[in-house]
Amino acid sequence: MDRTAKADLVSTLNGVFSNNAVVVVAHYKGLTVADMQKLRAQMKQAGATVKVAKNTLASLALDGTDVASIKPLLKGPTLLAYSGDPVAAAKVAVDFAKTNDKLVILGGAMGTTALNPDGVKALASLPSLDELRGKLVGLIQAPATKLAQLTNAPAAKLARVFGAYAKKDEAA
Repeated sequence: MDRTAKADLVSTLNGVFSNNAVVVVAHYKGLTVADMQKLRAQMKQAGATVKVAKNTLASLALDGTDVASIKPLLKGPTLLAYSGDPVAAAKVAVDFAKTNDKLVILGGAMGTTALNPDGVKALASLPSLDELRGKLVGLIQAPATKLAQLTNAPAAKLARVFGAYAKKDEAA
């Protein structure tokens, strides 16, 4: 790789580190190409990305970013998983590590907060941004449906009372 390509990669990685909510660092030694393709597909489906880069170039790209705390983790064959959703990359990485013991999560960062492997696992256990949005919409919508039921209930009761009087008058 020539100097200009390295400089381009460093600037691209710097943008990635600056613009994403979470970065997870993991060792991938021993993973097959098929396993890496499977991991990349799962990450893409969740809205996250996996990148394998030289540790020296990634270290240079980390300078001046909020996630610079992951620099000590960049030793050996490491991969970087990142996403704009604070939970997506961590969730996919932890789930993949459960089924494949060759992927070892080293840690990560969420904004300026450094995460150890247990912190990444705790982050992965949280609901995703879409799940939280769904729950919030459900909570907002529930009072509206109850309010509609309450406003319709008196009219329905009146209709039943009038119906009962009408039947009573017909019978008499």
